[in-house]
Amino acid sequence: MPASTSKSLRVAVLADSDTRWKWGALTANRLAPKESAQSEKPGVRLDGFLLRGRATPTARQLSEVGVRADSLSEVTAAEFLRAMAKESYDVLVLALVGGGVQAMLHGLAHLWRGRAKRPVVVTGYVGVVYEKLADGLLLRHGADLVLANSRQDAERFRAVYEGVGADASSVTEVALPFLGGAAYEKKDPYTVVFAAQPSVPESRKDRAYLLDRLVQHARRHPDREVLLKLRSKPGEHTTHIEELPYQKLAQRHDVPANFHLVYGNMGEVLDRTDLMVTVSSTAALESLHRRIPTVVLTDLGVREALGNHHFVGSGCLASWDQLDAGHEPEPDPRWVARQGVAAEGDTYASAFDTARGRIAALLATEELPPLAPYYTPVTAPGYLPGVLARHHLAPDGSPLPGAPAADRAPGPVRQIVRRAARGAYRHGVQRVAPVIRRMGEL
Repeated sequence: MPASTSKSLRVAVLADSDTRWKWGALTANRLAPKESAQSEKPGVRLDGFLLRGRATPTARQLSEVGVRADSLSEVTAAEFLRAMAKESYDVLVLALVGGGVQAMLHGLAHLWRGRAKRPVVVTGYVGVVYEKLADGLLLRHGADLVLANSRQDAERFRAVYEGVGADASSVTEVALPFLGGAAYEKKDPYTVVFAAQPSVPESRKDRAYLLDRLVQHARRHPDREVLLKLRSKPGEHTTHIEELPYQKLAQRHDVPANFHLVYGNMGEVLDRTDLMVTVSSTAALESLHRRIPTVVLTDLGVREALGNHHFVGSGCLASWDQLDAGHEPEPDPRWVARQGVAAEGDTYASAFDTARGRIAALLATEELPPLAPYYTPVTAPGYLPGVLARHHLAPDGSPLPGAPAADRAPGPVRQIVRRAARGAYRHGVQRVAPVIRRMGEL
């Protein structure tokens, strides 16, 4: 399908968690040609693939994300590569952890060797990039477009690639695809939302402290609604492993009537929010984009391990003591602009124009060059084979013997076994592992 004459794209998205599916699917829709996005016809034919693993989203999580696909299937890496051999797409979005992206890049390079036409391969990050910058970026190198969610990220990404002698031309500045919603207006009752994160902070002590302070804030301000926004229910996994769900910690509290646990789409929660509080969640950027008063907590320190160091200079850093006293932060407009949020005029609406133009130009070429990741058996002989082996690929990107794949959908027995295995894994993470860790501290 020639992209230069069509108003729609055929896009495949491969994701390994609910948050990355949200990012990948919304990015796919943002990449639709502008004229088609404004017409009655859909701009994208979207086929979704969920990579089987510990964080494969449940039906409830997919429903909460609120992004519909024309088709959606759960696959192993080998099954996905086989699907790519059979189907023809314009664009492929790899919404995976870095190692997964690298494995797919090598698997696809092997699959498409000698092929004149192939999809444009796009990848990027779900939100704030505050750790493993070089590691994650180099694992994503080799895609045609590596999307940066802000001007600041684009500059950092190019610096890393150029610093190791890798081609940096793939770095393309865009914005987070899920920003939007109505600008903030004060509501009644005043509603405070704490956006929980699965792995930040990590320790029981720190998570219990944050929950205690949130409950105390609700007691001190009975006129306010205080909401604990949760990402997943016990037994579900998201991008990061959650060993100590707040739901379980909350069971020991006698919470006031104005304190509630909530789930659901973040955009819908922000519709009722007057004050967003978090440690370092990307929800802070969603909130700032809508000009909702936003606080990044300093109670546990401003530390790289927490990710709140990313917000230095934002004007949003504050503690629970300050919030209890009525403090509302004033974000620094220069900092906010560099993050690609709260943009004036049509800046956000045009954030994907460059990416659309690059994709159209690549699809219009007679032949795309082979995928060429920075990591090869020559540049990283002690690292790359292990990354690929985790996805049952050999160092040259070919499937290893015995790689799990199926010619048909799993039968009922296989589905039951698979669900039981996931349940056992999650039980081990959320119940057994914390007990073992506490025993080790005795």
